[in-house]
Amino acid sequence: MEKREMIYLDNAATSFPKPYAVSDAVKKYMLYCGGNAGRGGYESAIQAGRLVYECREKLSEFFGAKSAEAVFFTMNTTQSINACIRGSLKKGDRVLISNIEHNAVYRPIYKLSSKGQIDYDTFSVIENGVAVSQEEIIADIEKKVTKNTTMIVCTAASNICSVRTPIREIGELCRSRGIRFVVDAAQAAGHFPLSVEDMKIDALCVPAHKGLLGPQGCGAVLLGEGVKMQTVCEGGNGVDSLSGEMSEDPPERYEAGTLPLPAIAGFGEGIEVVKEIGLERIEAHEAALFKRAREELLNIGGVKIFCPESEGSVILFEIEGKGSEEVAAELAKAGICVRGGYHCAALAHKAMGTEESGAVRASFGIFNKESDVDALCDAVRKISK
Repeated sequence: MEKREMIYLDNAATSFPKPYAVSDAVKKYMLYCGGNAGRGGYESAIQAGRLVYECREKLSEFFGAKSAEAVFFTMNTTQSINACIRGSLKKGDRVLISNIEHNAVYRPIYKLSSKGQIDYDTFSVIENGVAVSQEEIIADIEKKVTKNTTMIVCTAASNICSVRTPIREIGELCRSRGIRFVVDAAQAAGHFPLSVEDMKIDALCVPAHKGLLGPQGCGAVLLGEGVKMQTVCEGGNGVDSLSGEMSEDPPERYEAGTLPLPAIAGFGEGIEVVKEIGLERIEAHEAALFKRAREELLNIGGVKIFCPESEGSVILFEIEGKGSEEVAAELAKAGICVRGGYHCAALAHKAMGTEESGAVRASFGIFNKESDVDALCDAVRKISK
């Protein structure tokens, strides 16, 4: 196939292109500020501290947390999830996770279980390649909750397809049972509304670099009111420096070492861009691209779409007789960026029935156009022949 200008359809991995406001914010911090937040009384350090606090405020407002102090920064969503899991669980605890979790949830839970520290089980969001109803999800959770269940961890939206979990309903169930609720919002933040307080979430884990349009290298946790965890990383944070203990109060309690300040500068601007565009518009635009792709792909012989009824920013498909990574490589030759394989989601692919060969994922963002979808489908049509 003839190579053409790059068409980026891998926004579930990281969004691209980044808005100019984001790259400008990173550049301005590095050129004109450069101070280290909480480590000095000179002007650039004060500016850095102000930048960090302003980003906390933007996040707490955007995601419905009680205050800026409920927000602490991490390197990415994976680190956020690990901090919440390892900082909350104790020996003998039981955890429920969904059967579509990314390895960011599955692997730390699996390791703790394999060492005999905790017990875990999964509840079904997809069964035999079909999305189950909200009522069935809640019923399955209720059936599997025991007196030792102290935590439920689940994704708000799958990273391999557009299936979502009923976060509000799970949050209400957890709150009524005294179970801590940790949400992986890697594929949800910046795509559709989430609220820590309204949805009764105890810890919401978000990345800067996906739907929030910021740089890589930064994530955040937004804690529910009164939620406190053990620290999993200790070091300097500019607070109580003479003590051998980490400070008791969030957010600094969970932030050891220098923060990724250039990324935080871009993070804050990414949130502003998303607010300016509007979540409703973003969600509708991505769903429209999904529907267009679904309609065209379903008319190509040998192409199968997984969970086609779940509309959103991610579409998963395969071409009969061709491996997923082979198809992704062929699309790359045509200048189309997608991802084949297993997408770091062993549980989800098992639930989908694609654990043997994986599948091809195309993921849309606000900057994609209908012509991008048409180019994808034209290329798939040629590959399928």
